[in-house]
Amino acid sequence: MHGGAGYIAAERRAAHAEGCARAAEVGAAILRAGGSAVDAVEAAVRALEDDPLFNAGTGACLNEDGVIELDAAIMEGATLRAGGVAAMPPFKNPIAIARAAMEDGRHVLYAAHGAARFAMSKGFARATVDELRTDHAYDRWRALKDGQATEKGYAGGTVGAVARDAQGHVAAATSTGGMMDKAAGRVGDTPLLGAGTWADDDHGAASTTGHGEAFIRTAFAVRVVEGLAHATDLEAHLAADLSRMRARTGSCGGVILVDCKGSAAWARNTETMSWAVVRMDGAGESRESGA
Repeated sequence: MHGGAGYIAAERRAAHAEGCARAAEVGAAILRAGGSAVDAVEAAVRALEDDPLFNAGTGACLNEDGVIELDAAIMEGATLRAGGVAAMPPFKNPIAIARAAMEDGRHVLYAAHGAARFAMSKGFARATVDELRTDHAYDRWRALKDGQATEKGYAGGTVGAVARDAQGHVAAATSTGGMMDKAAGRVGDTPLLGAGTWADDDHGAASTTGHGEAFIRTAFAVRVVEGLAHATDLEAHLAADLSRMRARTGSCGGVILVDCKGSAAWARNTETMSWAVVRMDGAGESRESGA
């Protein structure tokens, strides 16, 4: 799991790490019961969409008009099926709508009012901005509008999950409200396959967080996953790719990854990134989290 790279205030970091740990356990419970990687990542991301600490679902950032527009994607590595929504009006769990798009199979990506129309056709109820907006998100947006803050590209809160199941399949899911005070209609890397979300059983799965435009411009997620074919140290591989992205674009972020053998790794070149991992092997289970 990741809960976003960027800057998280010191007094909020422990809560972010704990939120990631709870969500990772939601996904791990599905895997422990023999469930699929795609079910696990969807459930884990839904848990963080419901947690108002994070910039996804409840607690999402507000755009320049004070409106919530949501991005999400999910992908499974066996057949490369995927679904996504972009610049979607408020719905409680955008990752579930992305999953519905994947299962429906007609299209991969729905945007804006078309995404809302698709969601309602599948039985999802629209939410209001007031239902998803938190005081924390509003106060940050208001501070920007009043000229009391300059951190327009704050990215600490996008959520994502990657997993490998007992059948050897991998999956990735990512969900976000995007950048605070973003332009109306802006779409980041999260719902774009190969940029912010990617899964392929041949190599692994990745979910990114940070300055979305840079991840789009470098096709980061697919490049970092395919690069596993030649990587010997997973964390060094991720760190090197983040460094290359920064050198080419001047932007920062973070990434989580699981390879086709089930090894997990993460890296960031931002001040903070909340994360959690649950590992299961012949020796038992282990858990870690941090921010």
